[in-house]
Amino acid sequence: METKTINSIPKTWEMEDLGNGRMVLNMGPSHPAMHGIVRILLTVEGERVVDSDVEIGYLHRGFEKTCENVTYNQVIPYTDRLNYVSPFINNVGFALAIEKLMDIETPERCKYLRVIMSELGRLEDHLTCIGANAMEQGAFTVYFYLINAREFLYQLTDSVAGGRVTPAYARVGGVTGDLPPDFKAKTAEVFRKVRKNLGDADKLLTRNRIFFDRMRGTGAISKRDAISMSFTGPVLRACGVPYDVRKATPYLVYDRFDFDIPVGDNGDNYDRYLVRMEEIKQSMRIVEQALAQIPEGPIRHADFNVILPAKEEVYGNIEALMAHFKLTYEGIKPTAGEIYQAVEGGNGELGYYVVSDGSGKPYRVRVRPPCFTLMAGLSKLINGGYIADIISTFGQINMIGGELER
Repeated sequence: METKTINSIPKTWEMEDLGNGRMVLNMGPSHPAMHGIVRILLTVEGERVVDSDVEIGYLHRGFEKTCENVTYNQVIPYTDRLNYVSPFINNVGFALAIEKLMDIETPERCKYLRVIMSELGRLEDHLTCIGANAMEQGAFTVYFYLINAREFLYQLTDSVAGGRVTPAYARVGGVTGDLPPDFKAKTAEVFRKVRKNLGDADKLLTRNRIFFDRMRGTGAISKRDAISMSFTGPVLRACGVPYDVRKATPYLVYDRFDFDIPVGDNGDNYDRYLVRMEEIKQSMRIVEQALAQIPEGPIRHADFNVILPAKEEVYGNIEALMAHFKLTYEGIKPTAGEIYQAVEGGNGELGYYVVSDGSGKPYRVRVRPPCFTLMAGLSKLINGGYIADIISTFGQINMIGGELER
Protein backbone atom coordinates (compact mmCIF):
# COMPACT_ATOMS: atom_id res chain seq x y z
CA MET A 1 0.00 0.00 0.00
CA GLU A 2 1.31 3.43 -0.89
CA THR A 3 2.56 5.53 2.00
CA LYS A 4 1.52 9.17 2.19
CA THR A 5 3.10 11.81 4.40
CA ILE A 6 0.84 14.33 6.11
CA ASN A 7 2.57 16.96 8.27
CA SER A 8 5.74 14.79 8.18
CA ILE A 9 3.85 11.85 9.79
CA PRO A 10 3.76 8.76 7.52
CA LYS A 11 0.35 7.15 7.22
CA THR A 12 -0.24 3.83 5.51
CA TRP A 13 -4.01 4.05 5.62
CA GLU A 14 -6.79 6.49 6.19
CA MET A 15 -9.59 5.73 8.65
CA GLU A 16 -11.48 8.83 7.65
CA ASP A 17 -13.35 8.89 4.35
CA LEU A 18 -15.74 11.80 4.13
CA GLY A 19 -16.93 10.55 0.76
CA ASN A 20 -18.96 7.79 2.39
CA GLY A 21 -19.64 9.68 5.63
CA ARG A 22 -16.89 8.01 7.66
CA MET A 23 -15.05 10.25 10.12
CA VAL A 24 -12.81 9.94 13.18
CA LEU A 25 -13.87 11.42 16.51
CA ASN A 26 -12.19 11.67 19.90
CA MET A 27 -14.33 10.70 22.87
CA GLY A 28 -12.57 11.67 26.08
CA PRO A 29 -10.59 12.10 28.16
CA SER A 30 -12.38 15.38 28.93
CA HIS A 31 -15.79 13.89 28.15
CA PRO A 32 -17.67 13.75 31.48
CA ALA A 33 -18.55 10.06 31.03
CA MET A 34 -14.91 9.06 30.43
CA HIS A 35 -13.84 9.65 34.04
CA GLY A 36 -11.02 12.00 33.13
CA ILE A 37 -8.43 9.55 31.82
CA VAL A 38 -9.94 7.24 29.16
CA ARG A 39 -9.80 8.22 25.48
CA ILE A 40 -11.64 6.39 22.72
CA LEU A 41 -10.74 7.04 19.09
CA LEU A 42 -13.98 6.39 17.24
CA THR A 43 -14.45 5.78 13.52
CA VAL A 44 -18.09 6.51 12.79
CA GLU A 45 -20.51 6.49 9.90
CA GLY A 46 -23.19 8.89 11.00
CA GLU A 47 -24.05 7.84 14.55
CA ARG A 48 -22.89 4.26 14.08
CA VAL A 49 -19.50 3.17 15.50
CA VAL A 50 -17.57 1.33 12.78
CA ASP A 51 -14.29 0.91 14.67
CA SER A 52 -12.72 2.07 17.92
CA ASP A 53 -9.36 2.23 19.63
CA VAL A 54 -9.40 2.51 23.43
CA GLU A 55 -6.61 4.21 25.37
CA ILE A 56 -6.78 3.64 29.13
CA GLY A 57 -5.02 6.90 29.96
CA TYR A 58 -1.98 7.63 32.08
CA LEU A 59 -2.82 8.04 35.72
CA HIS A 60 0.80 7.30 36.73
CA ARG A 61 -0.26 5.85 40.08
CA GLY A 62 2.82 3.59 40.22
CA PHE A 63 1.14 1.28 42.70
CA GLU A 64 3.13 -1.89 42.08
CA LYS A 65 6.62 -0.35 42.17
CA THR A 66 5.70 1.76 45.19
CA CYS A 67 4.72 -1.40 47.05
CA GLU A 68 8.20 -2.82 46.49
CA ASN A 69 9.74 0.08 48.42
CA VAL A 70 7.69 -0.08 51.62
CA THR A 71 6.95 -2.73 54.25
CA TYR A 72 4.04 -5.13 53.78
CA ASN A 73 1.65 -3.32 56.10
CA GLN A 74 2.58 0.04 54.57
CA VAL A 75 1.09 -1.28 51.32
CA ILE A 76 -2.40 -1.35 52.85
CA PRO A 77 -3.14 2.41 52.41
CA TYR A 78 -2.09 2.14 48.77
CA THR A 79 -4.57 -0.68 48.18
CA ASP A 80 -7.36 1.71 49.24
CA ARG A 81 -6.59 3.75 46.15
CA LEU A 82 -6.97 0.90 43.67
CA ASN A 83 -10.76 0.74 43.76
CA TYR A 84 -11.58 3.63 46.06
CA VAL A 85 -15.31 2.81 45.87
CA SER A 86 -14.91 -0.56 47.62
CA PRO A 87 -11.55 -0.19 49.42
CA PHE A 88 -12.24 -2.81 52.11
CA ILE A 89 -12.09 -5.60 49.51
CA ASN A 90 -8.70 -4.32 48.32
CA ASN A 91 -7.37 -4.28 51.91
CA VAL A 92 -8.60 -7.78 52.65
CA GLY A 93 -7.29 -9.25 49.40
CA PHE A 94 -3.74 -8.05 50.02
CA ALA A 95 -3.76 -9.10 53.68
CA LEU A 96 -4.98 -12.59 52.69
CA ALA A 97 -2.18 -12.88 50.12
CA ILE A 98 0.52 -12.15 52.70
CA GLU A 99 -1.09 -14.42 55.28
CA LYS A 100 -1.14 -17.19 52.69
CA LEU A 101 2.54 -16.52 52.02
CA MET A 102 3.27 -16.76 55.77
CA ASP A 103 0.96 -19.77 56.23
CA ILE A 104 -0.98 -18.18 59.09
CA GLU A 105 -4.70 -17.89 59.90
CA THR A 106 -6.48 -15.02 61.56
CA PRO A 107 -8.95 -15.52 64.46
CA GLU A 108 -12.53 -16.45 63.61
CA ARG A 109 -13.97 -13.09 64.60
CA CYS A 110 -11.48 -11.34 62.32
CA LYS A 111 -12.66 -13.43 59.36
CA TYR A 112 -16.27 -12.41 59.97
CA LEU A 113 -15.30 -8.75 60.33
CA ARG A 114 -13.50 -8.88 57.00
CA VAL A 115 -16.53 -10.43 55.30
CA ILE A 116 -18.89 -7.83 56.78
CA MET A 117 -16.76 -4.87 55.72
CA SER A 118 -16.06 -6.35 52.27
CA GLU A 119 -19.76 -6.81 51.56
CA LEU A 120 -20.57 -3.30 52.76
CA GLY A 121 -17.90 -2.11 50.33
CA ARG A 122 -19.51 -4.15 47.54
CA LEU A 123 -22.83 -2.45 48.30
CA GLU A 124 -21.20 0.97 48.01
CA ASP A 125 -19.58 -0.05 44.73
CA HIS A 126 -22.77 -1.33 43.07
CA LEU A 127 -24.87 1.61 44.27
CA THR A 128 -22.32 4.03 42.81
CA CYS A 129 -22.18 2.17 39.49
CA ILE A 130 -25.95 2.00 38.97
CA GLY A 131 -26.56 5.55 40.21
CA ALA A 132 -23.85 7.13 38.06
CA ASN A 133 -24.84 5.13 34.98
CA ALA A 134 -28.48 6.16 35.40
CA MET A 135 -27.47 9.81 35.84
CA GLU A 136 -25.38 9.72 32.65
CA GLN A 137 -28.52 8.64 30.80
CA GLY A 138 -30.63 11.41 32.30
CA ALA A 139 -32.14 9.68 35.34
CA PHE A 140 -30.88 12.20 37.87
CA THR A 141 -33.42 11.33 40.58
CA VAL A 142 -32.19 7.73 40.68
CA TYR A 143 -28.66 8.99 41.28
CA PHE A 144 -29.77 10.85 44.43
CA TYR A 145 -31.71 7.84 45.74
CA LEU A 146 -28.71 5.52 45.39
CA ILE A 147 -26.01 7.97 46.48
CA ASN A 148 -28.06 8.76 49.59
CA ALA A 149 -28.18 5.01 50.27
CA ARG A 150 -24.41 4.89 49.83
CA GLU A 151 -24.04 7.75 52.31
CA PHE A 152 -25.87 5.71 54.96
CA LEU A 153 -23.39 2.88 54.33
CA TYR A 154 -20.43 5.26 54.50
CA GLN A 155 -21.55 6.41 57.93
CA LEU A 156 -21.84 2.77 59.00
CA THR A 157 -18.36 1.76 57.80
CA ASP A 158 -16.87 5.00 59.13
CA SER A 159 -18.03 4.01 62.62
CA VAL A 160 -15.87 0.86 62.37
CA ALA A 161 -12.83 1.89 60.35
CA GLY A 162 -12.64 5.61 61.05
CA GLY A 163 -12.32 6.47 57.36
CA ARG A 164 -14.83 6.83 54.55
CA VAL A 165 -13.09 6.45 51.19
CA THR A 166 -9.62 5.31 52.27
CA PRO A 167 -10.11 3.39 55.54
CA ALA A 168 -6.95 1.16 55.53
CA TYR A 169 -8.90 -1.23 57.75
CA ALA A 170 -7.10 -4.55 57.33
CA ARG A 171 -3.65 -5.51 58.58
CA VAL A 172 -1.59 -8.58 57.90
CA GLY A 173 -2.84 -10.84 60.68
CA GLY A 174 -5.96 -8.91 61.60
CA VAL A 175 -7.95 -5.68 61.42
CA THR A 176 -7.55 -2.31 63.09
CA GLY A 177 -10.69 -2.30 65.20
CA ASP A 178 -13.79 -4.18 66.34
CA LEU A 179 -17.44 -3.36 65.74
CA PRO A 180 -19.08 -0.67 67.91
CA PRO A 181 -21.58 -2.05 70.48
CA ASP A 182 -24.61 -0.76 68.53
CA PHE A 183 -23.37 -1.85 65.09
CA LYS A 184 -25.90 -4.63 64.58
CA ALA A 185 -28.85 -2.37 65.33
CA LYS A 186 -27.46 0.41 63.16
CA THR A 187 -26.89 -2.02 60.29
CA ALA A 188 -30.53 -3.15 60.44
CA GLU A 189 -31.64 0.49 60.32
CA VAL A 190 -29.29 1.34 57.43
CA PHE A 191 -30.37 -1.72 55.43
CA ARG A 192 -34.00 -0.72 55.86
CA LYS A 193 -33.18 2.67 54.28
CA VAL A 194 -31.06 1.09 51.55
CA ARG A 195 -33.84 -1.34 50.62
CA LYS A 196 -36.35 1.52 50.44
CA ASN A 197 -34.10 3.63 48.22
CA LEU A 198 -33.27 0.61 46.08
CA GLY A 199 -36.98 -0.11 45.69
CA ASP A 200 -37.61 3.50 44.59
CA ALA A 201 -34.79 3.24 42.04
CA ASP A 202 -36.19 -0.07 40.81
CA LYS A 203 -39.61 1.49 40.20
CA LEU A 204 -38.06 4.38 38.30
CA LEU A 205 -35.63 2.38 36.18
CA THR A 206 -36.32 -1.31 35.64
CA ARG A 207 -39.50 -0.99 33.58
CA ASN A 208 -38.81 2.55 32.36
CA ARG A 209 -39.30 2.55 28.57
CA ILE A 210 -36.42 4.94 27.87
CA PHE A 211 -33.96 3.20 30.22
CA PHE A 212 -34.94 -0.24 28.92
CA ASP A 213 -34.46 0.79 25.28
CA ARG A 214 -31.08 2.35 26.07
CA MET A 215 -29.86 -0.78 27.88
CA ARG A 216 -31.47 -3.85 26.28
CA GLY A 217 -29.36 -5.21 23.43
CA THR A 218 -26.56 -2.64 23.79
CA GLY A 219 -22.98 -3.59 24.68
CA ALA A 220 -23.84 -7.27 24.26
CA ILE A 221 -21.20 -10.01 24.26
CA SER A 222 -21.54 -13.79 24.01
CA LYS A 223 -20.65 -16.16 26.82
CA ARG A 224 -17.82 -17.64 24.74
CA ASP A 225 -16.28 -14.27 23.89
CA ALA A 226 -16.54 -13.05 27.49
CA ILE A 227 -14.70 -16.13 28.76
CA SER A 228 -12.03 -15.87 26.04
CA MET A 229 -11.38 -12.25 27.03
CA SER A 230 -11.04 -13.19 30.74
CA PHE A 231 -14.05 -11.17 31.84
CA THR A 232 -15.11 -11.64 35.46
CA GLY A 233 -17.62 -10.13 37.85
CA PRO A 234 -21.11 -8.84 36.99
CA VAL A 235 -20.17 -8.37 33.30
CA LEU A 236 -19.35 -12.08 32.97
CA ARG A 237 -22.28 -13.22 35.11
CA ALA A 238 -24.64 -11.19 32.91
CA CYS A 239 -23.62 -13.56 30.08
CA GLY A 240 -24.88 -16.55 32.08
CA VAL A 241 -21.56 -17.70 33.59
CA PRO A 242 -22.01 -18.20 37.37
CA TYR A 243 -18.35 -17.56 38.22
CA ASP A 244 -17.80 -15.86 41.56
CA VAL A 245 -14.56 -16.22 43.54
CA ARG A 246 -16.55 -16.42 46.79
CA LYS A 247 -18.19 -19.63 45.53
CA ALA A 248 -15.55 -21.02 43.14
CA THR A 249 -12.63 -20.82 45.61
CA PRO A 250 -14.15 -19.84 48.98
CA TYR A 251 -12.01 -17.73 51.30
CA LEU A 252 -12.56 -16.38 54.81
CA VAL A 253 -15.95 -17.81 55.90
CA TYR A 254 -18.02 -17.35 52.73
CA ASP A 255 -18.74 -21.08 52.59
CA ARG A 256 -20.82 -20.71 55.78
CA PHE A 257 -23.37 -18.36 54.25
CA ASP A 258 -26.43 -18.96 52.11
CA PHE A 259 -26.40 -16.60 49.14
CA ASP A 260 -27.10 -16.80 45.41
CA ILE A 261 -25.02 -15.84 42.39
CA PRO A 262 -27.34 -13.96 40.00
CA VAL A 263 -26.75 -14.48 36.29
CA GLY A 264 -28.23 -13.04 33.09
CA ASP A 265 -29.06 -14.47 29.68
CA ASN A 266 -28.17 -11.86 27.08
CA GLY A 267 -24.83 -10.43 28.20
CA ASP A 268 -26.04 -6.88 27.53
CA ASN A 269 -26.16 -3.71 29.61
CA TYR A 270 -29.65 -4.39 30.90
CA ASP A 271 -28.65 -7.79 32.27
CA ARG A 272 -25.57 -6.20 33.91
CA TYR A 273 -27.86 -3.72 35.60
CA LEU A 274 -30.19 -6.50 36.82
CA VAL A 275 -27.25 -8.59 38.07
CA ARG A 276 -25.90 -5.69 40.12
CA MET A 277 -29.33 -4.89 41.55
CA GLU A 278 -29.68 -8.51 42.72
CA GLU A 279 -26.10 -8.65 44.06
CA ILE A 280 -26.90 -5.70 46.32
CA LYS A 281 -29.66 -7.79 47.91
CA GLN A 282 -27.36 -10.82 48.22
CA SER A 283 -24.63 -8.77 49.91
CA MET A 284 -27.11 -7.57 52.51
CA ARG A 285 -28.11 -11.21 53.10
CA ILE A 286 -24.46 -12.11 53.71
CA VAL A 287 -23.93 -9.25 56.17
CA GLU A 288 -27.07 -10.15 58.12
CA GLN A 289 -25.99 -13.80 58.37
CA ALA A 290 -22.46 -12.79 59.38
CA LEU A 291 -23.74 -10.52 62.16
CA ALA A 292 -25.96 -13.35 63.42
CA GLN A 293 -23.09 -15.87 63.42
CA ILE A 294 -20.08 -13.77 64.44
CA PRO A 295 -18.31 -15.26 67.47
CA GLU A 296 -16.62 -13.41 70.30
CA GLY A 297 -12.84 -13.44 70.52
CA PRO A 298 -9.68 -11.64 69.37
CA ILE A 299 -9.53 -9.74 66.09
CA ARG A 300 -5.76 -10.05 65.54
CA HIS A 301 -3.17 -12.81 65.34
CA ALA A 302 -1.49 -13.44 68.69
CA ASP A 303 2.12 -13.57 67.40
CA PHE A 304 4.10 -10.35 67.91
CA ASN A 305 6.15 -11.28 64.83
CA VAL A 306 3.03 -10.85 62.70
CA ILE A 307 1.06 -7.87 63.97
CA LEU A 308 1.71 -4.86 66.19
CA PRO A 309 0.92 -5.49 69.86
CA ALA A 310 -1.75 -3.41 71.56
CA LYS A 311 -0.59 -0.05 72.92
CA GLU A 312 -1.26 -1.00 76.53
CA GLU A 313 1.08 -3.95 76.13
CA VAL A 314 3.77 -1.81 74.49
CA TYR A 315 3.81 0.51 77.50
CA GLY A 316 4.19 -2.27 80.06
CA ASN A 317 5.84 -5.26 78.34
CA ILE A 318 9.44 -5.20 77.07
CA GLU A 319 8.81 -7.95 74.50
CA ALA A 320 5.85 -6.02 73.14
CA LEU A 321 7.93 -2.81 73.03
CA MET A 322 10.70 -4.56 71.06
CA ALA A 323 8.18 -6.13 68.68
CA HIS A 324 6.59 -2.72 68.13
CA PHE A 325 9.90 -1.16 67.05
CA LYS A 326 10.97 -4.11 64.89
CA LEU A 327 7.66 -4.32 63.05
CA THR A 328 7.49 -0.56 62.58
CA TYR A 329 11.00 -0.16 61.16
CA GLU A 330 11.68 -3.54 59.57
CA GLY A 331 8.21 -4.92 58.92
CA ILE A 332 7.10 -8.54 58.94
CA LYS A 333 9.39 -10.93 57.11
CA PRO A 334 7.64 -13.76 55.26
CA THR A 335 9.77 -16.66 54.10
CA ALA A 336 11.01 -16.43 50.52
CA GLY A 337 8.43 -17.59 47.98
CA GLU A 338 5.58 -16.46 45.77
CA ILE A 339 1.82 -16.53 46.06
CA TYR A 340 -1.36 -15.55 44.22
CA GLN A 341 -4.53 -14.74 46.14
CA ALA A 342 -7.83 -13.75 44.53
CA VAL A 343 -10.96 -12.25 46.06
CA GLU A 344 -14.25 -11.19 44.50
CA GLY A 345 -14.01 -7.45 43.98
CA GLY A 346 -16.86 -5.14 43.13
CA ASN A 347 -16.18 -5.58 39.40
CA GLY A 348 -14.79 -9.12 39.37
CA GLU A 349 -11.73 -11.10 40.31
CA LEU A 350 -9.17 -8.99 42.17
CA GLY A 351 -5.90 -10.87 42.51
CA TYR A 352 -2.55 -10.14 44.14
CA TYR A 353 0.63 -11.86 43.02
CA VAL A 354 3.37 -11.32 45.61
CA VAL A 355 6.99 -12.47 45.60
CA SER A 356 8.99 -12.44 48.86
CA ASP A 357 12.77 -12.59 49.14
CA GLY A 358 12.64 -12.97 52.92
CA SER A 359 13.10 -9.27 53.68
CA GLY A 360 10.63 -6.84 55.22
CA LYS A 361 9.57 -5.45 51.82
CA PRO A 362 7.89 -7.24 48.92
CA TYR A 363 10.32 -8.20 46.16
CA ARG A 364 7.53 -8.03 43.57
CA VAL A 365 3.84 -7.10 43.67
CA ARG A 366 1.48 -7.49 40.75
CA VAL A 367 -2.26 -6.77 40.72
CA ARG A 368 -4.86 -8.48 38.59
CA PRO A 369 -7.45 -5.67 38.46
CA PRO A 370 -11.01 -6.64 37.44
CA CYS A 371 -11.66 -3.76 35.05
CA PHE A 372 -8.42 -4.09 33.04
CA THR A 373 -9.68 -7.07 31.01
CA LEU A 374 -13.11 -5.44 30.72
CA MET A 375 -11.54 -2.33 29.22
CA ALA A 376 -9.49 -4.52 26.89
CA GLY A 377 -12.78 -5.83 25.50
CA LEU A 378 -14.57 -2.47 25.33
CA SER A 379 -14.08 -2.11 21.58
CA LYS A 380 -15.83 -5.43 21.01
CA LEU A 381 -18.76 -4.20 23.09
CA ILE A 382 -19.22 -0.83 21.37
CA ASN A 383 -18.31 -1.58 17.73
CA GLY A 384 -21.44 -1.73 15.60
CA GLY A 385 -23.53 0.24 18.08
CA TYR A 386 -24.35 3.92 18.32
CA ILE A 387 -22.25 6.64 19.91
CA ALA A 388 -24.92 7.11 22.59
CA ASP A 389 -24.66 3.41 23.49
CA ILE A 390 -21.06 3.95 24.63
CA ILE A 391 -22.36 5.82 27.69
CA SER A 392 -24.46 2.85 28.76
CA THR A 393 -21.74 0.28 28.09
CA PHE A 394 -18.84 2.18 29.61
CA GLY A 395 -20.92 2.92 32.71
CA GLN A 396 -21.83 -0.74 33.23
CA ILE A 397 -18.20 -1.81 32.92
CA ASN A 398 -17.67 0.50 35.91
CA MET A 399 -14.08 1.37 35.12
CA ILE A 400 -12.08 2.55 38.14
CA GLY A 401 -8.98 4.50 37.10
CA GLY A 402 -6.92 3.60 40.16
CA GLU A 403 -6.93 -0.12 39.43
CA LEU A 404 -6.97 0.22 35.64
CA GLU A 405 -3.80 2.31 35.23
CA ARG A 406 -1.74 1.57 38.29
